[in-house]
Amino acid sequence: MPFTEVADRVWVARYEFIDVNIGLVGGERGLVVVDTYASSPLARQVIEDVRALGVGEVVAAVNTHEHFDHTFGNVAFREKYGDDLPIHATEEAAARTVAAGERWKASSSAEDDPRIADICATEILPADHTFSSASVIDLGDRAVELVYPGRGHTGGDLVVRVPDGDVLLVGDLVEESAPPVFGADSYPLEWAQTLDLVMNLGTRDTVFVPGHGALVDRAFVQDQRSDIGVVSETIRDLAGRGVPVEEALAAAEWPFPRERLADAVRRGYAELPRAPKRLPLV
Repeated sequence: MPFTEVADRVWVARYEFIDVNIGLVGGERGLVVVDTYASSPLARQVIEDVRALGVGEVVAAVNTHEHFDHTFGNVAFREKYGDDLPIHATEEAAARTVAAGERWKASSSAEDDPRIADICATEILPADHTFSSASVIDLGDRAVELVYPGRGHTGGDLVVRVPDGDVLLVGDLVEESAPPVFGADSYPLEWAQTLDLVMNLGTRDTVFVPGHGALVDRAFVQDQRSDIGVVSETIRDLAGRGVPVEEALAAAEWPFPRERLADAVRRGYAELPRAPKRLPLV
């Protein structure tokens, strides 16, 4: 079975394409699916896997953020479970879902992968149940908490907390199978502090479900937070010493490969306050 139970009525399936994790949280009223995958055809496979698991019907969906690999299955889930299926996300993520998806389609249409055509043909449907700081999905005998911990991988990342299962599904705020992605919509100077809040939502025994890769523990999240913090502090140091943004990558040692940090440096420099202008001293 693709879905593995990682805590009481909390299942995770790790899918090969883009190494995405899809979560399921069960309660007496049904199932919450956490992220809907990267296209309608790919989502239909997830739906079939949910059916084969045989633990109930999906009554709500959650998008941890707006990127295509976490939202492009929304339409397929609505087709299966009804037009009134609530899809939850932060206000920021929902507002950016269509634009982010169209940008990805435009930039990837020429890639040589048989799944790209299906992805580009998928209708983009943003979440319709949104919140700014926190929300709860009531499954009857348990509550599924949705928390906006702050900006990081995007401006609208949420965390799904299952308190009675001691599980946090954290989307792409944490990645296990590759370094974290600092994209053109990331917030490198805020990400480490966001992860501090995420860790405060858990215990020392919490199971963390990253957006991509294997399950991790608190120590892994702490280590990744520390590395992301190094990126932030290095950007601050370079900018403070007057190193031009176009020279910054080559001017320092980084905890992640340089080729993955171009957007981080550009975004970080842009986030820093401009130095005040001063009259020359004579």
